[in-house]
Amino acid sequence: MGSQPKAYLDHTFLKSEDARPIRILAEYLEPQRRFKHQNIQDTVVFFGSARIHSREAAQNALEELMKVHGVGSTREVDEIVARGRRAVEWSRYYEDARELARLLTDWASGLDSTHHRFVVTSGGGPGIMEAANRGAADAGGKTIGLNISLPLEQGPNPYITDGLHFEFHYFFMRKFWFAYLAKALVIFPGGFGTLDEMFEILTLMQTEKLAKQIQILLYGSEYWDPILNMKPLVEWGAITAKDVDLLARADTPESAFDLLKEHLTKYHLKPPSVQEMKAPGIAKTRSGAQS
Repeated sequence: MGSQPKAYLDHTFLKSEDARPIRILAEYLEPQRRFKHQNIQDTVVFFGSARIHSREAAQNALEELMKVHGVGSTREVDEIVARGRRAVEWSRYYEDARELARLLTDWASGLDSTHHRFVVTSGGGPGIMEAANRGAADAGGKTIGLNISLPLEQGPNPYITDGLHFEFHYFFMRKFWFAYLAKALVIFPGGFGTLDEMFEILTLMQTEKLAKQIQILLYGSEYWDPILNMKPLVEWGAITAKDVDLLARADTPESAFDLLKEHLTKYHLKPPSVQEMKAPGIAKTRSGAQS
């Protein structure tokens, strides 16, 4: 009879349905251990489309399209070239995200703290996620990538700090770590995934399930204004006018940085007031999230 491995070394068991609670707990405890080891106190999370490329990459792709297809051959070709031109136009959001992450990281690195504050965090993939991690790396700071393992999904971008690249299996555990340490979210143009993350945090804020002040910053009025017109929600009574104020807006890296700096300084770089300490129904942890 062959030897039987201990249960915690039995990979067949660990990958089984019965061991799902252990896997879920592992996606809580293992990141927590690494964050502690790396002295990460809190984060600023960047969300946005994985389909937005750097200006250099978009411009090179357009030039290749022009070489292959030219202009005016057929309607289909014209549409392909038009999409290439739109990609170049859209690439400004990549460059802006990179610059904002650089500004934020450069400022945060000068804070007098025994922990790393307001660490730029992304979903770990390409596009805006890559831009955010890249900008933080430009400033010489730590930067986090919370990646999710999906079929046919691209791997992590190369700008994530060693030891701060995480691979999650469970979406809800990844969402937990996005929310738990975050002091602000910056929402660049994106699709369903970006909106999903934003509305989840908005709901937690609206229902007071977060015991900390989180700023949600929409970047790019040209993109977001037609998509997120909150006025009908207020008029129909689905939300209050006060709920609309949960969203701030910016259109340049400098203005976005000023808003973030003001918020982070006001709410997270000062001792809590007596009223905050006595707030009923809220158990605060070091990160400020509800326990």
